[in-house]
Amino acid sequence: MSLLELIAAADERGLAAGAVACLERCLPQPPPGADPDPLRPLWAGCADPRLWPDRLAGARAALDALADPGEAVRRVRELLAAAPAERAGAGLRAWADACSVLALEVHRAHDAAAPAAPDPVARCRAGDPSAAGPLLAGEAARQVLVLEMLAGIDEAAPAGAGLRQVIDVSAEGQRVLRAAAARRARVRR
Repeated sequence: MSLLELIAAADERGLAAGAVACLERCLPQPPPGADPDPLRPLWAGCADPRLWPDRLAGARAALDALADPGEAVRRVRELLAAAPAERAGAGLRAWADACSVLALEVHRAHDAAAPAAPDPVARCRAGDPSAAGPLLAGEAARQVLVLEMLAGIDEAAPAGAGLRQVIDVSAEGQRVLRAAAARRARVRR
């Protein structure tokens, strides 16, 4: 299934977890002394919809506290501000879709080997990563993996089932993007 199809078919937990994972991967290396994982508390809201409003407010406050956040953090803040107050409904699906697009755009921006192709983000979302650079294609594959992992969890499983694996996949993706960003920064000097 393509990323678009997986988002369209995902349940509310899958949408919330997929979106939080996307946003988390967009965050740059935090400055010394800053919270290394400002979105981490939001994962509990992915497992339990009753916790979502409070955890969302906490994540917004953590990102608002960052001084001179940069473009990626500013865009993550905007998406957190647009997140639905309740972890349910069509608004959640639209928000998860926007988080997916942001993560792909951030990865594409850091992709030094990106070939010139018309709208590679849309092509990746539709299931064709052939015109994408390695960072963009890798992010699209990570998003598919996360949604497939969550879709494969039995409905009778505990609410938090599978989230640890999603967090691990997301953390690895975050390390990859941060390493690529650091390499680009060194080359620019």
